[in-house]
Amino acid sequence: MNHPSRDKIADLIFLKLKDNEEVLKSHFDHTREGIGFFYLDDLLPNELAEEIFKKFPEIKDTKVKKSIREYKYVAAQMDKYHPLLEEVIYAFQDKRIVDLIARICSYRNVKPDEDLYAGGISMMGKGNYLNPHLDNSHDKDVKLWRVLNLLYYVTPDWIPENGGNLELWPKGLKTEPLSINSKFNRLVVMTTHKNSWHSVSKVRVEGVRCCVSNYYFSSEPLDAKKSFHVTTFRGRPGQYFKNQILKLDSFLRMGVRKIFKKGIRENPHVYKKDDS
Repeated sequence: MNHPSRDKIADLIFLKLKDNEEVLKSHFDHTREGIGFFYLDDLLPNELAEEIFKKFPEIKDTKVKKSIREYKYVAAQMDKYHPLLEEVIYAFQDKRIVDLIARICSYRNVKPDEDLYAGGISMMGKGNYLNPHLDNSHDKDVKLWRVLNLLYYVTPDWIPENGGNLELWPKGLKTEPLSINSKFNRLVVMTTHKNSWHSVSKVRVEGVRCCVSNYYFSSEPLDAKKSFHVTTFRGRPGQYFKNQILKLDSFLRMGVRKIFKKGIRENPHVYKKDDS
């Protein structure tokens, strides 16, 4: 199968979003006070979405992130993998799509991230999880504010009972989260700011939940206080000791970033392209 170009994929995404613009805007406006979000099912033709899933690499060919904070597999160096994956990732960066999503959310000066800083693809197998966290407030150069997180799920027949579901905590971490199934061919768009706590429930089955990930940035923060923060993790309700350790972890990493603005080492989760 000859895979479509990013322009063709972008055409399909744009038309689907455009056809549902008013409904998506209404949903986002309804959730704006907590963690503004919307989701859209059947984003691409099923055959194409299935092909994207089939082109995901083996877990062993990605980078594992395993700690008290998270356990998952990620990749951003997209020239190592099937070209269809790169095409679909960058289709979401088409200016028409960026501008349309920005309009749905009533945001201004929104820009995609060509470097795929913390974006790209992610995979979660049995036992993998992501503790409640806030995404880093900035881009890799600490010049733009992170404002939107785009998650496109492509594992066929993924059901809520499998786990691996996106969880939003709009009322804080002492309440029950809102669970959004990582359903096949579903796009979720959510805001990222100093109160947008989110997590991924532990995967309970042998399958692999595959996701295409993008972030959008802006010169204007969603937080009026303009407060910088590193990626900040917390424990789930009932994880008291884990929560204390993660609080200390975040405090220490914030201390480092106050001294070294871009951190002690370069973040490896970016797409380093060959300029030649």
